[in-house]
Amino acid sequence: MEAMNKQMVLFFSAVTSVFFSMPLAFGQGGGDVNIVTDSDRSITPASRIYLRPKMIDTAITSPVLVYPLLVLKEETSFEVEGIEPANIRHRPQLSQLYNGYAKIGGGSRLRGLGEVYYNSTRSRKYNWGAHALHHSEWGEISEYAPSMYDKTSVKAFGKVEESRFSYGGGAHYLNQGLHYYGFQNPDADRDSIKQRYQSFGFNAFYDSHKKDSAMLNYRIGVEYDNFSDRKPEADSLSDWRGRENFIGIKTSWQYNTSSNVLLSNLRADLDIGYNGYKYGIGDTSIALLDTGIVSKNTVIQLRPVTSFYGMNEKLQFKVGGEFALDVHEETKASLYPIAEVRYSLFDDIFIPYAGVEGGLKQQRFAHLAAENEFIGSNNQIKNESRYKFHFGIKGTLTSRISFNANVAFMNWRNHALFINDTIYSSGNQFRVEYDTVAVTTISGSISYQQDEKLKIDLIGRFNTYAANNNPYAWNLPQLELITRGTYNIADKLIAKVDFSLETGRNARVFDPTLEGAKLEDGMYFKKLGVLADVNIGAEFRYTPRLSIFANFNNIAAQNYQRWNGYPVNAFQFMAGLTFRF
Repeated sequence: MEAMNKQMVLFFSAVTSVFFSMPLAFGQGGGDVNIVTDSDRSITPASRIYLRPKMIDTAITSPVLVYPLLVLKEETSFEVEGIEPANIRHRPQLSQLYNGYAKIGGGSRLRGLGEVYYNSTRSRKYNWGAHALHHSEWGEISEYAPSMYDKTSVKAFGKVEESRFSYGGGAHYLNQGLHYYGFQNPDADRDSIKQRYQSFGFNAFYDSHKKDSAMLNYRIGVEYDNFSDRKPEADSLSDWRGRENFIGIKTSWQYNTSSNVLLSNLRADLDIGYNGYKYGIGDTSIALLDTGIVSKNTVIQLRPVTSFYGMNEKLQFKVGGEFALDVHEETKASLYPIAEVRYSLFDDIFIPYAGVEGGLKQQRFAHLAAENEFIGSNNQIKNESRYKFHFGIKGTLTSRISFNANVAFMNWRNHALFINDTIYSSGNQFRVEYDTVAVTTISGSISYQQDEKLKIDLIGRFNTYAANNNPYAWNLPQLELITRGTYNIADKLIAKVDFSLETGRNARVFDPTLEGAKLEDGMYFKKLGVLADVNIGAEFRYTPRLSIFANFNNIAAQNYQRWNGYPVNAFQFMAGLTFRF
């Protein structure tokens, strides 16, 4: 121990002397310093590893477990329940068609009805048919002149259908007799107030329908119609009646392409119509104010229209126009706009829309007589120009209820208004007075349909008129209400009802002493009163081929006046049967 302490003292003394002598040694210029000490530097003996390196696979094979099946047997039992056989009601895919259909009936006031259809059944190539209708009434209206009438019409048509085109045509004949009974005199001479209209004509068409929609498809049609009224009994006056010949050429051209949005659905109609109307002999008079009328008019109309979609087909546009050339005593050219936009909301549940349109209507004596059969023969024929702007919304409230609400602003130039004629008749005929009328219409409709069992329609319109040369638009209603309903009970009993209401109609009069006559803007007029008409009908199908029907017209027994001085029958009844053959 003592020896070890001496060694430690010597070791620290040596280290201290070296530490303090280093600055002196480095500070001198020169010599080497050697220090000699004793140390023990032993080496640990090495040991060899005798194991060789080898690869060890890390994949461990899972042992295969075998589960022996336990043999267990459980007794089971079942009972077979009987199934009642199903009742199969066989219905053919296509209902049976019959070539013919007839309807025969009769009723109050010696009314008669006869109607016959006869046409082809199912055919891929041929379609033809004929239709004849006759209805008449030989009764009289109390305190008025004889009011008997009859009307017979016959039509026939045919069509041939090919793979790339079709063609066909038709013919028609009309014979209508009536009396100008618009005055109170039950003993009036029937022959002096009788009238008879006759019309016959034909039409033909050729229609291409190529399967490739990118190719041009077209339709070309021609039509002819001859219309005339009663021929005077005196041979010298045979020309002094209304006679009209109409010849028309109607074409339609359609082209679709997906390469251009504006041409995706392009259609153009080109129509040419010639109308020749004669009353008497031109520049000749048979009375002081009864002068012959000769009118020849040609109208050429071109209507190009295209429609396209946007916003994933929710937004639809229709853009086009009409160019009309009116060749009469003077030649006039007119341009009318055609545009409409509609937007689909919630998958067509609501569809707001707006549009503007216009066009030229070629007037004809046949059209005037169809609107008011009590018209006189000596009337000027003028074409009517129309403009219309409308907007609204339509859609479906449920799967069975649909609606439509609309507001329209219209302008009618040369619109035909009917007033009682006191120049060429005693007031029981009507003459035409043309005027420009501005019309505003607010309309709404709602429909309910439950399959084919129940259908109900409610329609309402409120109209306001402003005529340039008359205080009122004669005979036009201000308020219109229409209700229609059909109820089908198991395809056996079908009941129908319809109701019509019109108010706000006015008629021009020339006798200030008439009851209710009023003066406004230098013209006398009177209110025509409320037009209310309720009709009920029922049909019972005794067999699929035989049925009976009954109709009750004007059950409210209202002698309303459809035209000034012309009341209708108060109550009418008709019954009959229909059958197929």
